[in-house]
Amino acid sequence: MKKDKQKVIGETLSDDRIKSLLEVHPADDTPVGYYILQRAYQSLREDDFAHFLSFYVEAGFDINVTNPSGKTFLTLLYQHAEASPYVTAMEKLGASQ
Repeated sequence: MKKDKQKVIGETLSDDRIKSLLEVHPADDTPVGYYILQRAYQSLREDDFAHFLSFYVEAGFDINVTNPSGKTFLTLLYQHAEASPYVTAMEKLGASQ
């Protein structure tokens, strides 16, 4: 990081910025909804991810979307030791493995 740049920690994200993740698209055959969840998980803190999920469902995306291998995004999250808050947020909206 350049000396003239400060690291930003705990930045509050606006709804518009969170919703912008709904506009990302995969470069391969990954289903759009799955890719969006993946990007949101990689980009957002747990509270912002939970907030994002409400926008995701409102936009008509399937919380149980599967990847080309037939696995839900929740299945992927169960493989990550630190993903418990993300799993909880998804399960509250009806996600299953």
